[in-house]
Amino acid sequence: MGKLKIIVSKMSLFCTRVEWALKLKGLEYELIVEDLRKGKSELLLKSNPVHKKIPVLLDDGVAIAESKVILEYIDEKWKGGDYYPLLPKDPYERAQARFWAEFADDKCVFGTWGACRAEDGLEKEKAVETAIESFAYLEKQIEGKKFFGGEKIGYLDLVAGWIPFVLGVLEEAGGMKIYDAERFPSLHEWAQNFSEIPLIKECVPPRDMLLDYMTASLSYLRSLAANKP
Repeated sequence: MGKLKIIVSKMSLFCTRVEWALKLKGLEYELIVEDLRKGKSELLLKSNPVHKKIPVLLDDGVAIAESKVILEYIDEKWKGGDYYPLLPKDPYERAQARFWAEFADDKCVFGTWGACRAEDGLEKEKAVETAIESFAYLEKQIEGKKFFGGEKIGYLDLVAGWIPFVLGVLEEAGGMKIYDAERFPSLHEWAQNFSEIPLIKECVPPRDMLLDYMTASLSYLRSLAANKP
């Protein structure tokens, strides 16, 4: 088997979750880093012609796109033996992990980003309130457990793994507050446990770089909105 390759952006935790999965499986891989501010490479456009987004996993001539799809591909291809399992064995538990992973991305990631981008005033208040409601559902899922996957990290932990590293950055960039230990004690404890795992920490970009990137992205998007005819 040739070495796996991942087309990534250094600032994307969607890409980082794929790196985490490969490291847990003990698989060697090569990073192909895209600077999306300078445009998209021919390799990215060829590998993901539908959405034209990162990450993309390149495995011996085939391309797999979308981070959660990649996680499942990795788990299905490299399973059994000494390979670390990402998804539970039980069909119901697997279905639940997939459901909450979709929820975490759709409602929590994009809900937080929407609140971050919202204009100050009633628009931002409503967006922040909606995001808080979404995190309350995740709080219920982690109550009484060390990780979403039980005693060991799994698929849903990797999908929600942006929370300890990026949520505070988005709050600072967007001038808002969604998440704290008092409001979400179980999520807070989970985030501390997850973020202290050496394998997890080593893949995450420095916080100051993330903040600069998010702040610049927000400024760019707001300038586009302001210049609309």
